[in-house]
Amino acid sequence: MKVQFTETMLRDANQSLVATRISYDKFDPILETMDKAGYYSMECWGGATFDACLRYLDEDPWERLRKIKAKCPNTKLQMLLRGQNLLGYKHYPDDVVRLFVKKSIENGIDVIRIFDALNDPRNLRVSIDETLKNGAIASGSIAYTTSPVHTLEKYVELAKEFKAMGCQTIGIKDMAGVMTPAEAHDLVYALKDAVPDLPLVLHTHCTTGMAYLTILDAVESGCDIIDTATSCFSGGTSQPATETLYEALTGLGYECDLNRDVLKQVNDFFKPLRDEYFKSGLLKAQALATDTDALSYKVPGGMLTNMIANLEDMHAIDHMDEALVEIPRVRKDLGYPPLVTPLSQMVGNQAVTNVLLGQRYKNISKEIKAYIRGEYGKAPGEINPDLQKKVLGDEKPFTGRFADTLEPALDKARAELGDRATCDEDVLSYICFPQTAEKFFEKREAKMKRTYKYEIEAV
Repeated sequence: MKVQFTETMLRDANQSLVATRISYDKFDPILETMDKAGYYSMECWGGATFDACLRYLDEDPWERLRKIKAKCPNTKLQMLLRGQNLLGYKHYPDDVVRLFVKKSIENGIDVIRIFDALNDPRNLRVSIDETLKNGAIASGSIAYTTSPVHTLEKYVELAKEFKAMGCQTIGIKDMAGVMTPAEAHDLVYALKDAVPDLPLVLHTHCTTGMAYLTILDAVESGCDIIDTATSCFSGGTSQPATETLYEALTGLGYECDLNRDVLKQVNDFFKPLRDEYFKSGLLKAQALATDTDALSYKVPGGMLTNMIANLEDMHAIDHMDEALVEIPRVRKDLGYPPLVTPLSQMVGNQAVTNVLLGQRYKNISKEIKAYIRGEYGKAPGEINPDLQKKVLGDEKPFTGRFADTLEPALDKARAELGDRATCDEDVLSYICFPQTAEKFFEKREAKMKRTYKYEIEAV
């Protein structure tokens, strides 16, 4: 049996361990080597990379993608997309979703892993359809979690819907690293039985220490593609090590088309960068530790580190344990949504607010109110009736597809930006992150003027 690898170093490993702060210039010299490793794909875009490029790295995320593609022509480039949320935290109109997907593929993306935080297929159809229209691989992904309302049958039903929508692969996205080997065994077998002609992909994290065992059982059960990270950026809240699983699976007789020598070169390149981030404090030892609390609280590593940082900023870190206990209570009240972006941030922030104010739901965030109104999709389970009444009164929650209520946004954004937008990619950046993009455009324009002035003076 053949097992293929998706390398996450340029996206999720980077995002999970160092808050997506690795700038393009840091990894440019190793890209051509990575292109020779034999990966099924390299995850390098989507998730938080887009926001981080504009907000912290002073980079155009579209230009970053084009540069990676130029250096890696032989390896499929992959991104993570939140369905109708794209890379943001709310739903966008269909015209925006379609153009974003189209431009992502035009700029270099070959595989789009598409998921919805609520596993609501209505929020996935447009992005999947546009991916297929533009010739990329649509990987429909299940946001995996456990709760009284999340069953094997529902996951299988979602996989069948993905197949009906035309997805070429099915992903299992275990964002908190809570899937046990037994659960992986049962789910992979069930999915292989339901959609036998579609390759299965497993994405998990080492947060709870379960990942290596889970991946091994998933592979033995028929999983075709696994997500791993170059070893020096693996473990903890990141993925399991590429080299370790390559050696283990090869030793068990699986066919793994990776080049061992290239894998070593890649790891040797990134080791000094890891040490640099340790020294600066950007990479914290805590991010590389095993935290079995996630098995109880279902908290992804990124959500946990953000909570710690926020509580430290508010000088309230002594309330951390209370907040962790409150998270599953809030999640239950909201009908057990999977804790994945944007729901993880929403639930975590509400739990912290409940604890710090000393009264549950004294202050309810606008995002939670929108969720209860039905603006994010259908909740997996029943929302607490008292909480729903507090937010809606006698109003009934919206039960349709929320994106159908949104007006097209592209022409309006183009008019607002005027000459500041040099292309449709700029317009999309602005729609997703308006204030951040505007600041980036201002810096870019100022830099261009300085460059032009220097060139004129040199002449």
